[in-house]
Amino acid sequence: MSGLPSSAIGKGFEIVFRGIKHVRRHRPIHPRGLRLDGAVVVEVHAERSGISWIDQPSAAAVTARVSRSAGTPDGLPDIVGLALRIHHPDAGPAPSTFSDILLSSTGWSVPGRFVLMPRLGISSAPLTTMMPYRGEEGPVLIGARTLAPAGLPSSLRGFRRSLGASAWQLGLFFATPSGRWHRFGTVTLRLNEGAEEKTLRFDAVLHPLAGAQTYEWARKVREPSYALSRREPGDS
Repeated sequence: MSGLPSSAIGKGFEIVFRGIKHVRRHRPIHPRGLRLDGAVVVEVHAERSGISWIDQPSAAAVTARVSRSAGTPDGLPDIVGLALRIHHPDAGPAPSTFSDILLSSTGWSVPGRFVLMPRLGISSAPLTTMMPYRGEEGPVLIGARTLAPAGLPSSLRGFRRSLGASAWQLGLFFATPSGRWHRFGTVTLRLNEGAEEKTLRFDAVLHPLAGAQTYEWARKVREPSYALSRREPGDS
């Protein structure tokens, strides 16, 4: 994708976000969500992605937020969002001690993995990054699928009631844009009712995945709306 089309798309998203932000000043999209905390384990696997965090076995703490993109009333389909913040225990001189991964409900095959899909249930919903990361060996998508429990609805009240004190387990996968998915890890999350959820902000541009880069066209598509979302109500 050339610079001009991607810049135009990014500007279009910014205009849409600006209109929504007049109504939803705190969060233009994903206005309601639930906080979860847990851990991620990157397992030993044979396939190589070209991104160090995926290719090297590790374990880390995770802060997460599950949300509904359009904020439709519970009981109606909506695009499910799952934001994961991976806390790197040994960041060393890295620019950030954590990385943000933003997943949305899509399809799993091609071209569905690039199409946002409203869902009534979460357990059956594939989640992907849609836009690829830039790895050492080319573009890489990340995906997640629920392992347990079955029957989790996308309604936030229903999700809270169904999950309760149980753990939400998701398998993590990577793929090239047109390739097959490869399992590389597991995320285990539990609801954290006592922690603040509204102040959680995730940003895949400011906090990229460790060992990966962002394609320039993808940055141009994302950055205008991301920058607008970062602004607090009242900022010019």
